[in-house]
Amino acid sequence: MILADTGPLVALFDPADRDHARCVNRLREIAEPLVTTIPVLTEAFHLLRPGSRGGAGLMRFAGEGGVGLWHFDDASHPRAFELMRRYNNLPMDLADASLVVAAEMLGTRRILTLDRKEFHTYRIRRGHRNLAFEIV
Repeated sequence: MILADTGPLVALFDPADRDHARCVNRLREIAEPLVTTIPVLTEAFHLLRPGSRGGAGLMRFAGEGGVGLWHFDDASHPRAFELMRRYNNLPMDLADASLVVAAEMLGTRRILTLDRKEFHTYRIRRGHRNLAFEIV
């Protein structure tokens, strides 16, 4: 399983995005399922603009199972807010925090992102260890 960040989702469905071709090609190479979070999907729809061709494409993609959705539970919100406070110098938004929490809960370190600096900095808590993301 690979977590999907906002940037690649926007680039996939916006042909004018400078990373469009790269993200389309990368998606073709990925065999594992993609999973994202509601905050990431919300941010992607905001950036693609409601009613746009890109927004409609993302709706189809998510609706047809191109990307699965991981949902916060009651224990996840406090952890996300804790991460946002810890990484406030970057700053970390809720979408990024939700991906770190999803990585912790789902047991994955793999992420599809364009935000290399941030995701090289963020750490996934596993017991007493803090692991780096593997950017794909």
